[in-house]
Amino acid sequence: MTGRTAIVLFTRDLRVHDHPALATSCAAFDRVVPLYVLDPTLAGLSPNRDRFLHQSLAALRVALRGLGGDLVLRHGDPVAETVRLAGEVGAEAVALSADVSRYAERRAGRLRVQCQLHRLHLRFFPGLTVVEPGELTPGGGDHYRVFGPYHRAWIRQWWRDELAAPERVPLPERVPAGRLPALPAGDSPDAVVGGEEAARRQLDRWLPNLPRYGDRHDDLAADGTSRLSPYLRFGCLSPLTVANRAGDRDSAFVRQLCWRDFYHQVTAAFPDISRKAYRRGATEQWRYDGEALAAWAQGRTGLPIVDAGMRQLHAQGWLHNRARLITAGYLTKTLGLDWRDGLAVYFRWLLDGDVANNSGNWQWVAGTGNDTRPYRGFNPVRQAERYDPEGRYVRRWVPELAAVVGKAVHLPWRLPDDLRRRLDYPPPLDIPGAEPAWLR
Repeated sequence: MTGRTAIVLFTRDLRVHDHPALATSCAAFDRVVPLYVLDPTLAGLSPNRDRFLHQSLAALRVALRGLGGDLVLRHGDPVAETVRLAGEVGAEAVALSADVSRYAERRAGRLRVQCQLHRLHLRFFPGLTVVEPGELTPGGGDHYRVFGPYHRAWIRQWWRDELAAPERVPLPERVPAGRLPALPAGDSPDAVVGGEEAARRQLDRWLPNLPRYGDRHDDLAADGTSRLSPYLRFGCLSPLTVANRAGDRDSAFVRQLCWRDFYHQVTAAFPDISRKAYRRGATEQWRYDGEALAAWAQGRTGLPIVDAGMRQLHAQGWLHNRARLITAGYLTKTLGLDWRDGLAVYFRWLLDGDVANNSGNWQWVAGTGNDTRPYRGFNPVRQAERYDPEGRYVRRWVPELAAVVGKAVHLPWRLPDDLRRRLDYPPPLDIPGAEPAWLR
């Protein structure tokens, strides 16, 4: 066999459009082997994400076959399987997208060692963020700890050119592609379908709503968010593509992509973001109450706006951003429970659950992360009345309260006794310490 061969190891970049590792390899090598390795250590962490992943892999295989290639699937350790396949096809190089999680860093370190031992050229490419984590650094520091200065630098930063899908993916002959894994059932009946084609359709469908995003993105009932986060998490969409299609770098929507980049550069500098408090000097005096945690996780706290959010999470594997702040704030600031316990529940259900953004946002809410006002109070009823003023979001997800009219739905414990007794809805959980004013 003559010519040069490379392996492109797919990870959280399950697309063919704007994929620097794939595009560069197809331009530089005679043959390219797209590879995805199903690591059993990651299986079962989230049935929802397993289903979304497998849907996305099926879509990626279709896209690659349309370009003359295929998606080679292997099971096992990603490093060992990559090196083994390189030997089978006579590859001289391995390309993949750089990532920031502890798992990704360990995988990268082991790949460096094994590729050196087997004389394989290893190259990491951008693609998981708009601006790579190491590109922006403040004077006197290795990363930005506060979002505001990062955002100002991010807006001014040069962005790489967006890349088209390769015209052809020249797969070597007689490479066993492997079977797609069986599609898991998942846990959320209303979860969206994974894959690049579905992602691009959702982007096209949502972009006409962009001018109203700034006014509507916090409105819980209006559901004015893009719902692109699962596709960004698995790389079915390039964040650069989304940012370019959105246009104005300083818009409210593109600002959310900047927040995503911000937490990736935080995680690159602080890989323990899922386990340890990020903020220096943070005092963690959490209590541990299994019954309260279970009631919160199941959407049975007796606080309608919190229960609505948690039930949406169960049904869709997704949660409105404002509802994420409310449910997380209630767990940490009202119940005083450890943010890591809430983080684990989110990781269990969220299609878009990733280390950088899920952990970073939980730490922000808990006051252990990048919030410049870590001790701010949190009034969930005020949040409910502001962002669901007519109670439509609550009535959708807490049907026990469907008969309660207007914003009274946010305060069912204040209803007349005869009406309250007819509701199949629990009273609010006991709050440790002094009873908050909103509960009286």
